[in-house]
Amino acid sequence: METESSSLFKVAIDFNQSQLFFPRIVLWVMVVLLALIFLVYGIPYLRAVAKGEKKPSFSMRHMDKLRFFGTLVLTIVYFLLMDYVGEFFPNMGLGFLFMSIPFMFLLSMLYVHDLDRKKFLAITLNALISPTLAWYILANLFNITLP
Repeated sequence: METESSSLFKVAIDFNQSQLFFPRIVLWVMVVLLALIFLVYGIPYLRAVAKGEKKPSFSMRHMDKLRFFGTLVLTIVYFLLMDYVGEFFPNMGLGFLFMSIPFMFLLSMLYVHDLDRKKFLAITLNALISPTLAWYILANLFNITLP
């Protein structure tokens, strides 16, 4: 009986599959959030469309094209360069660290309104501290392999 209860506190993770642990958690969190968004906003919107109170619009006229396409380009470049830079420092996670800093900085600069010295300093500090802290926690404390 004691071996059964002690086995509850032991976790065995296959190293070949360990990189899939956090993406699965993130995936399920995103699925739950998507379901909540649909319940809160989607169902009332569909009811209003069915009643004729609203008309569905798929126009890109009011879209912020600079931020939309800028985000797409930055994200694609981020993932490509993260893998490329990671090849120079294998199994250290430095591709993640070295590419996350400029990615966060540029993405924040893309979305900031009324840039002033205080906001620029906050963006810069956030771009330096957040990826460094995430890299340290994930790569060094939890031994998760990063690109």
